Amino acid sequence: MSTPSTQSPMVTVIIPHLKNWLMLESCLDALQTSTFQDFSIIVVDNGGKKSDLSGLETDYPDVTVLRLVANAGYAGGCNEGLKHADSPYVLFLNDDAVVESDALGHLVETAERDPMIGALQPKILSLPERRKGRRVFDYAGAAGGLIDRLGYPYCLGRNFREREEDHGQYDQSREIFWASGVALFARCDVFEKLGGFEAGFFMHMEEIDLCWRMKLQGYTVRSVPQAVVWHEGGASLAEGSPLKVYYNHRNAMLMLLRNRSATPLMLSLPLRLALEVVSMLFYLTGGKEGIKRASQVVRAAAATLRRLPETLQQRQLIQRMRTVTDSELFRDSPFSIFLPKRSR
Repeated sequence: MSTPSTQSPMVTVIIPHLKNWLMLESCLDALQTSTFQDFSIIVVDNGGKKSDLSGLETDYPDVTVLRLVANAGYAGGCNEGLKHADSPYVLFLNDDAVVESDALGHLVETAERDPMIGALQPKILSLPERRKGRRVFDYAGAAGGLIDRLGYPYCLGRNFREREEDHGQYDQSREIFWASGVALFARCDVFEKLGGFEAGFFMHMEEIDLCWRMKLQGYTVRSVPQAVVWHEGGASLAEGSPLKVYYNHRNAMLMLLRNRSATPLMLSLPLRLALEVVSMLFYLTGGKEGIKRASQVVRAAAATLRRLPETLQQRQLIQRMRTVTDSELFRDSPFSIFLPKRSR
């Protein structure tokens, strides 16, 4: 890492970590090649007593390690990391991500142009595919996150399980709905004003919930395709993991209940609940593993019900602070990603 040229680093890179030493090394080594110099790094160690980061400060003396007594997840770990940051900008970065040398500079340059930018996302490409000599969008974020009117997220460059090759088709910066937590660049004062990530989500969907709240208060979220980050993927939970199914279904429903305005929520909720049942039935066709995943949909529904009083209290605060209507927010969003026509 280059030595900062100002007293306060312009960007704090916060990397939540849990027992993934080799990937973290690749992540830190890539940051050391950055052509943008005004940044510092905080690694948030979620490993507790099972930490694998002994000696990290010796190998990387410019890196600050924040050791938590217990795993706070992505959401809680990032929130804790930001308490120790002193910069106008933050990059929340997965430990299995590799940042290209000019990425930070492009992100800062874009943010500096408009004070109403709340968050930015670089182009996120697949590291496993790069080893094969291909430029393929990564599943988690791709060229920028969007959402349909039922609250289902999707991405430019990724359609369900199929990912596009990068041929420059998304190289024009544009407004998006959400920025991926793989590499989420944000304005610190906006992040703090909103109360950070919802720690109760633990992991998955917390970045979409955060960006949704940003947009409800009039901030924009944009893609910055000139900044490129490569992502290993599946380092925390493998695709199809029953626990991942649980977090995705639970947090997606909590996010919808927190952020959608009353009338659209009441109109869409019956269909959304029906689609949850369809998801469960679909998982049941997948044998023993499918049964495990289906059970997690039921578990997620039960957890959502248990959290309903707390979620409704959070909803009151979020809705009271909003300045943007749902009709404005979802003007260009498709009704459902499961229908053929989609917004581009």
